[in-house]
Amino acid sequence: MSKQQFQDIIYKKEGHKAQITVNRPDVLNAFRHQTYVEFCLACADASADSSIGVLVITGSGKRAFSSGGDVRGYEVKPGEQSHVPGFGDNIYETIRKVIKPTIAMVRGWCIGGANVLAAECDITIASESAMFGQNGPRMGSYNPWGFAYMARIVGEKKAREMWFLCRRYTAQDALEMGLVNKVVPDDKLEAEVDQWCTEILSLSPSALEAVKLHFQADSEHIQGFWDLGSQAIRWYMASPEAQEGVNAFIEKRKPDFWKYRK
Repeated sequence: MSKQQFQDIIYKKEGHKAQITVNRPDVLNAFRHQTYVEFCLACADASADSSIGVLVITGSGKRAFSSGGDVRGYEVKPGEQSHVPGFGDNIYETIRKVIKPTIAMVRGWCIGGANVLAAECDITIASESAMFGQNGPRMGSYNPWGFAYMARIVGEKKAREMWFLCRRYTAQDALEMGLVNKVVPDDKLEAEVDQWCTEILSLSPSALEAVKLHFQADSEHIQGFWDLGSQAIRWYMASPEAQEGVNAFIEKRKPDFWKYRK
């Protein structure tokens, strides 16, 4: 798939910088299967292109970086299997494999899988309008790629709070817990990210690649947790309890999970 064929993202290169913009503003840039595939293809291209020294990830419009996974894609009909990102379309594993520094440029909602994605970028810069948090248990799902790494960033107590309560955290909250590197006014966000890119691009690309690989090696054991979680979430999402969350979202009602409690 060439970049001209992308439907869900905008992928562009300017000088030594590449940028992926999730472009589904009508659904707050929620990820669907097509989004996952295109995102991973763009990441692979940016990582392999020797002329690119930094990759920026963002969302289209001013309302959201992304609202996470598109719940409508989680519906599992009888006899079907749930789709869980795997080889070739797992954005959470792919972003870690990009050998160039990655920057999440966050404006507006950054929820669920998007919160995990932004955390897994090397650097996260947020505007004052940014709002972070997890959403899975509220919707009858969970993101198995976030737990271990998020706990390393914000601490295990805060990470557990994030998933157990599904609260929302302002950009300033995120800064204080170490989830983002800097917060700036909304109208200064792109200029701030450009400045960080300029500083990165002034440094030795080979040295930066080595530095990144050293950082990644320290937490590479997390892959095993991800593999286990990927298998577990595939089974769970086909369960009546998980589908109650999906159906409630589609029907615009409050889910009743406890009727499925054994």
